[in-house]
Amino acid sequence: MRFWGITDTGLVREENQDAYSVNEVGKFTVAIVCDGMGGTNGGRLASSIAVQTYQDQLAHALSDSMTAQQIAQASAYCVSLANDAIRQKGAELPGYERMGTTLVSAVAWDEEALVTNIGDSRAYLITRGGITRISKDHSVVENMIDNGEITPEAARHHPKRNLITRALGPEHIAQADTFPVEWKQGDFLLLCSDGLVNTVSDQEILFEVIHNGEPGDCLNRLLELSHQRGAPDNVTVVLLMNI
Repeated sequence: MRFWGITDTGLVREENQDAYSVNEVGKFTVAIVCDGMGGTNGGRLASSIAVQTYQDQLAHALSDSMTAQQIAQASAYCVSLANDAIRQKGAELPGYERMGTTLVSAVAWDEEALVTNIGDSRAYLITRGGITRISKDHSVVENMIDNGEITPEAARHHPKRNLITRALGPEHIAQADTFPVEWKQGDFLLLCSDGLVNTVSDQEILFEVIHNGEPGDCLNRLLELSHQRGAPDNVTVVLLMNI
């Protein structure tokens, strides 16, 4: 398996509150992207805690003999530990009580993967046949799409597009979703914060990953597209390739 990652403050924000990590644990590749929230009161800290806690705890929990169901249970448990760690740190620091972060992760092995998400950071499966969003946003505009109130295209520019309904930190119990994924040799898994998808379309992501040069260069091209459109938020992208 090959992997790449990039994170950028964007052109408007003063601080990058995104965080990401990719590492190998036995036969697994574990990738995670988090997008912190809380302004100056802890978004960067929350995302950093989430990435570190989830990655460290999952490294201890995984074993090569685990079933997909056991991996899903382990991932959900490590999300809850990350939530606890954020809440504990928030209780210790005045003004940080409501800090939080989104989380999207992928545990990939052989021709299988397990995606976990909470919030509106996303996971996509990208193949020669197209691009498919795996995760489901926990957000106000996603609920509006489900109710037929707005279209997915309108959601990208809606004034409430940054309002999320689930996150790590603010709630006592973290409610993450998990998604099993089948992917084959030559396929890609892409994880990203909403700073990418609010400025770059799914079809543009597909084109850059599959059709416009080497996969290892596509993250810089996606970032450049976001910059061309103002990059009003932090942008973080991780790409896994099944080889």
